[in-house]
Amino acid sequence: MSLGKWIGLVVFLVSIYILWEIRQVLLLGFTAVVLASALNGLVRQLTKRGIRRGFAVALAIFAIIGVTGLIGLLVIPPFVAQAQQLFELAPRSLTRIEELIEDAQKTGLAFGLPSAGIEIPVDSLIENMREKIPAFAESLLDNFFALFSNSLLVALNILLILVLTIMFLVDPDQYRRMFIRLFPAFYRRRVDYILGLCDAALDNWILGILFNMTVIAVCSGLGLWALGVKLVLANALIAGLLEAIPNIGPTLSLIPPMAIALLDSPLKAVLVLALYILIQQLEQYLLVPAVMAKQLSLAPAITLLSQIVFALFFGFLGLLLALPLLVIGQIWVKEVLVKDILDRWNHSPLTRTPVLASEGVAIPNDSQGSMTSDLPTVTPPKEESS
Repeated sequence: MSLGKWIGLVVFLVSIYILWEIRQVLLLGFTAVVLASALNGLVRQLTKRGIRRGFAVALAIFAIIGVTGLIGLLVIPPFVAQAQQLFELAPRSLTRIEELIEDAQKTGLAFGLPSAGIEIPVDSLIENMREKIPAFAESLLDNFFALFSNSLLVALNILLILVLTIMFLVDPDQYRRMFIRLFPAFYRRRVDYILGLCDAALDNWILGILFNMTVIAVCSGLGLWALGVKLVLANALIAGLLEAIPNIGPTLSLIPPMAIALLDSPLKAVLVLALYILIQQLEQYLLVPAVMAKQLSLAPAITLLSQIVFALFFGFLGLLLALPLLVIGQIWVKEVLVKDILDRWNHSPLTRTPVLASEGVAIPNDSQGSMTSDLPTVTPPKEESS
């Protein structure tokens, strides 16, 4: 390779290393972008009514804070009380499991083995679990409050996210133009078009996930109330909040209500399982087609793998943001890598096909592949007025 190529390779590797070192900062910035995108719809509605954007941003933020605080006052106190009861009921659930296993052993049905001559150390197993669960729950709560109340780093991160969100909301076009200028002049219209697709995808994802979380929480609460399961509010909130984590969340939300229902009878636990399966089926075949129709189609396996990867590299925040990151990443891969590179890659590297003007970009079609001034005229994509 020539000296220029070696220098380019070194610069590329150094850039990758720098991006990796600041990955947490980039993730915080993306969190602010998601929050700003969620609030931008409300800000646009206010500006359409003649309110200046700065004042509209302040109104939107205060409205969200007020609604969140009101919900917190109405929901958090009973939720905390029921969550404490949930941890207190955990040892009783284990005792009930022990009784069921012993009954099954007596009838020769435990694990499909005959009861005669077969001994399972249930007592020691249950005792160890009974001792560890309260300590684990207490440690989890202590760490939770220490993390979110006493950790200066987390407080600064939250403050940074809020400040960035407000900055992005006040003048989003400024940051959009700065990002577009990082690309070559001939490709900037195309980047602007792709950013428009990302905005629409994020808006659709946010609205869809909020609607799904609300519906799942209400359906779970009504179903558990109809079955007579205790701690309905806590379990319904858990089901709704964990709905934000695809694949993993719904499975985790099933464990607490099943354990509580098992205290009453095994049949009730089975009914809770059937209820959650029914709710997930209704979501899959009714909510997803109706609410998520405008979203990109994400393969389940890719979604699960992305959650695992982002959780390993970025922690819990990466797990929460795995889906929006995947949505944005899929748009860029589809538009840039697939449409602009692979779909137009001919056998001759010097032959290029112009990109449609409707997609907001023009690529030269000369035999040398030079970026001269005689580019075809293109019409920039229509931008939604803010």
